[in-house]
Amino acid sequence: MLVKKVTQVGNPIIRRKSKSVRDALSKGTQKVVKDLCDSMLPHGLIGMAAPQIGKDLRIFVTKVPKDPRRGSEKGDRLRVFINPRVTHRSKKRVYIPEGCGSVGEAGLFAWVRRPETVTVEATGENGRRFKLKAGGLLARVIQHEYDHLEGKVFLDGSFDPKSLMSRNEYFLAVKRALRKLRESKMPRR
Repeated sequence: MLVKKVTQVGNPIIRRKSKSVRDALSKGTQKVVKDLCDSMLPHGLIGMAAPQIGKDLRIFVTKVPKDPRRGSEKGDRLRVFINPRVTHRSKKRVYIPEGCGSVGEAGLFAWVRRPETVTVEATGENGRRFKLKAGGLLARVIQHEYDHLEGKVFLDGSFDPKSLMSRNEYFLAVKRALRKLRESKMPRR
């Protein structure tokens, strides 16, 4: 297992729109998938896109762990997205704190508004096309990683610069936001 260093903001590849993958089953593509899978978890990430390891390809991986601190009560398995295309975004938006491995050395997190659910079509590591409708933290991670393929980082999106925070404040903010969300869904007496 070779853990790749996370490419940081400032490197031109982070701002470049990634190229489509020609063959999902080629050795080169499979190596990028393996490098992403091997690198994501050791860096404490729940998603990682090819530009973050210096590869200009439309590939990302996700693995949302069961982690109440991040708003994930159930968790999700490792998923590979090759040549993904977001086909639907919900009109309802949610405002939740977000971070990124590509600004990880700076330790920046901020509140970001994104659609609550998304539908994505992609090719898996087995070469088969699939369609996935996602909500919750998985939907957020998919959108975040998809943005990397478009040459964007979360700091480019809908966020208030005054909401920038440290890692410790991020976990406290997520905890408060989840508590408010649960309270708003509780039946009123």
